[in-house]
Amino acid sequence: MSDMQGAPNIEPELSNAAMKLRTKKLDRLPWDHTGRHPGNPFFWKIILLMMGIGLSYIFRRRHYDKFPDFKGGRVLSAIHLNGLVDPTTMVHSQDRRVISMGRHDLMTMPLIGWFSRRMGSQPVIRKSEIDNGVSDEEYARKINDRTLLTMTNCIASGHNALVMPEGKSHQDSRLHRFKTGPMRFALNAASIAKHRGLPLPALQPIGLHFRCHYWFRTDAFVEFQDPIPVDAPEVPGAAERLTSGEWVEPPSEQVHHLRDRLFSALSEVTPDAPDWETYRAWHLIGHIRANLSDKPLGSFKEEVLAARDVRNSLKDREPQEELLAPSIEAAKILHDHSLDGRSIEGTNLKTSRMWLRGLVGVLLMTLSAPVTIPSTGVQAFFAWYMGDRTDEGIDARTTYHFLAGMFSPILFWIPIAIAASVVLIPPSLATFPINLGLTGGIVILIHASNLVFLLGYDCWTDFSTSAKSARLASSEQGKRLIELIDALSTNLNLL
Repeated sequence: MSDMQGAPNIEPELSNAAMKLRTKKLDRLPWDHTGRHPGNPFFWKIILLMMGIGLSYIFRRRHYDKFPDFKGGRVLSAIHLNGLVDPTTMVHSQDRRVISMGRHDLMTMPLIGWFSRRMGSQPVIRKSEIDNGVSDEEYARKINDRTLLTMTNCIASGHNALVMPEGKSHQDSRLHRFKTGPMRFALNAASIAKHRGLPLPALQPIGLHFRCHYWFRTDAFVEFQDPIPVDAPEVPGAAERLTSGEWVEPPSEQVHHLRDRLFSALSEVTPDAPDWETYRAWHLIGHIRANLSDKPLGSFKEEVLAARDVRNSLKDREPQEELLAPSIEAAKILHDHSLDGRSIEGTNLKTSRMWLRGLVGVLLMTLSAPVTIPSTGVQAFFAWYMGDRTDEGIDARTTYHFLAGMFSPILFWIPIAIAASVVLIPPSLATFPINLGLTGGIVILIHASNLVFLLGYDCWTDFSTSAKSARLASSEQGKRLIELIDALSTNLNLL
């Protein structure tokens, strides 16, 4: 779907956290209208490292395409399905310092808010929060205009900005209607950049793909469309007013034109399917086509591109029920058993169990458990517990897993390492360097142990998946699955 007029326009359901407006913290939050980044550069490097640890724990495989070259600042934009994991993945897809905007409570809540403020993140009070009485319109305008001006000046100065143009996280397989904020501050950033003789900015569409975004240790693929250059509007005096701290609305026709261009570009690199059942069917068809060509899909990136090729082949054609109906049913059978097209070999289910990988997995988890469980087990259990019970929606499930990994180094590993070093070597002035080195060594040991444990977990998962495939193959549902695959195989000529 490349036409935004038909996109869903659903206001988000407000969580308990979003209903709490902490005005004193919002008023004190760092902002800057000179073009300087409002965040702390020292903490930025630390936060990047912590984010990297969190991502390495929740994802089994990550693939980033090459980030396109562009001199000016960019507005990084993507579909928003996966809570805080989405923006974090986007941050790690490029090497510039990023400024972001997000829900107001993410800047003021304990712990996360502390880090958000040092990252320079800017708050937004949404229409749904005004409608529900969380804030009045006057205060919301004050905060939102301040945020827009900060984002505008940062982008004009060459920083990248990170926004989710849908204005919320959701669980649909297609884009929702875009908010205009990103386009408005991108156009105003172009005015300021032109006024200062700096490179003009661009919108950067990003494709975020997750095998199943709410599964722990899933796969991720990040791709990029060509940047969409943003021309400065011809509004007399706009740049001067903007640089003096006054928000100026850019021409609405340019805003809407830019919004539609971004929507079209992002639609190409999102599932853009009527529902997830259809999208999984496209993936399955892609697998079977590749298998029959003796070129099995070897990576998640290849799977995404194969599914897209199926989608584009079916676009603008009459519905091909002979192809889609059996593939949707077959994909559902696989998904209900936590399987996908990777379990298909040729046109049959794989039946061999990966006993060796299972044994290796148990061995690795057993060897690393004495370090991993005391250092990381508590927060991992807490993340699992909270992720399954949060009112933030299913997209927050992986967010909790990510945050547990991200904050473990400072909240758990370092205190544990300090305590262990003190026990092993009683501290004194003479032994301080030894204690310091030992503390660092223990932190590294914990992280290494966790990675070994996760490798074991992955091996066990491979064995478990192979066992599920074998059991399915010998069941009535498995027989039905093979019938469906045979049916759709004979109809691949419809593509």
